[in-house]
Amino acid sequence: MILGMNAIAALSGSLAKAVVAAPALSGPLAKVSVIALALLAAIVLLTTERRARALATLAALCLSPVVLLADIWHSSQLTLVHRHPLLAAAGGVVALLAVAVAAAVIWRRPWLIGPLVIFALPFRIPIEAGDRTSNLLVPLYFVVAAGSLAFVARGFRNGDALAVRADVGRGGPAVWVARLLALYVVLYAVQATYSIDFQTALQQVVFFYVPFALAYSLLREVEWSRQLLRRCLILVAGLAVAFAAIAFVEYATKTIILNPKLVVQNDLHAYFTVNSVFFNPDIFGRFLALVMILLAAALIYDRRPRVALAVTGVLAVLWAGLVLTLSRSSLGALLVGLGALAALRWKVRRAVGVAVAVVVLGGAAVAISPKTFGLNQGLNGASSGRAGLITGGAKMFGQRPVWGYGSGSFAKEYTKQHPLTSQNLADSHTISITVAAEQGVIGELVYVALVLAALVMLFRRARADPARVAIAAAFLALVFHTMLYADFLEDPVTWTLLGIGTALAAARPPSTEPEAAAPEVVAAAA
Repeated sequence: MILGMNAIAALSGSLAKAVVAAPALSGPLAKVSVIALALLAAIVLLTTERRARALATLAALCLSPVVLLADIWHSSQLTLVHRHPLLAAAGGVVALLAVAVAAAVIWRRPWLIGPLVIFALPFRIPIEAGDRTSNLLVPLYFVVAAGSLAFVARGFRNGDALAVRADVGRGGPAVWVARLLALYVVLYAVQATYSIDFQTALQQVVFFYVPFALAYSLLREVEWSRQLLRRCLILVAGLAVAFAAIAFVEYATKTIILNPKLVVQNDLHAYFTVNSVFFNPDIFGRFLALVMILLAAALIYDRRPRVALAVTGVLAVLWAGLVLTLSRSSLGALLVGLGALAALRWKVRRAVGVAVAVVVLGGAAVAISPKTFGLNQGLNGASSGRAGLITGGAKMFGQRPVWGYGSGSFAKEYTKQHPLTSQNLADSHTISITVAAEQGVIGELVYVALVLAALVMLFRRARADPARVAIAAAFLALVFHTMLYADFLEDPVTWTLLGIGTALAAARPPSTEPEAAAPEVVAAAA
């Protein structure tokens, strides 16, 4: 026994030395790896051949953690791995077994991937990667890995039912959305090669674009029955109510559960802002606003008194939570989404008239009491520094209008050009400005084309389908919110809405009602 223990200790020591001596991924190899990951994600998004997509999915699942670990290999976050490689390996084996068990469950019940993804969307875990702390969607990564592994297993079984849906690949806006998503991901990886902050671009690809592309490809394969849609709506509404309750406790006790930076901000101001489990009031507000739009769609289409009473009660709770976030961008997104719902449910002209009246009343309120809205601090002060970010981003775009400064470079380049800027204000809050500064006209054209193609796909022939109307209005609200807070394809909600919207657009028969509303709504959004 003693000899066995000595052998294990010697093996552990040898592994530790080998681990520490292993080189980190850097230079051209790192850039090639990121591009390879992006290409695999593009294949998953574009191919309609089952085995090819299964192979690309499996390769992406294997390569992503390798690229990430190689990038942070010598960082302090992996001290435990360096000192106790056997323990780390055992933990990895346990995680793989858990993924395999979850994959077996999803393999038997493919429809589960929908509610599982939706349930995992809000939960973030703070993990240090490289030299920064990121709030990572670890539960969502687990679900996506399990669902992807289930698809891979089915992909290699002849005659299995879970193949790539033929109706998704027939043509039209849905195909263009997939093509533009793939093009954007690949372009982002290519333009990361000349970025001054390549590590940020690498983490964007590994943490966001690749796993979210896999999630999108899984969600568009789900048969979204009305019963499944109803269950998912109840699920997300229940989560929103729970998160709002946490926000009420935060406000009552004047205690922030997460986000130490928000604690400091609350200490410096007379007002108190909540963020629940989202680490950020604006992200929390975005989530509440989108759920409220989905519930509002159910309210205006379902005339049953019991449903109307229940939905109204939930909306009241969520509205109170949204107010406590003090997120003006989320309130604006809610108004945009509700306007889109009204335009699709009734008449566009009436909805536009109400919107104009709201804008006029809002302008009058601001003019009467500018201090209430912070306008006495100037535009930059009222927007919490975002006006300066827009101006600085536009200047960066003017310096390199064609190809930009490279993916992920905005914060570092902006700070370099404005050294006195607070680090908290160095991250862009306007997605179109970020894309223009980082990727130039090349990236901006792809981004605009993607947004327009997505709007056309979601709004086209959607007027008679409450589920499609809800998804379309929520996506439009999210696009508006990205103009004030960014995080477009970096938000899994974007890919989730597009995945479900693609499946619904492909599965639903064309509506016999006039479609004048859809083009007008899209034009108004543009």
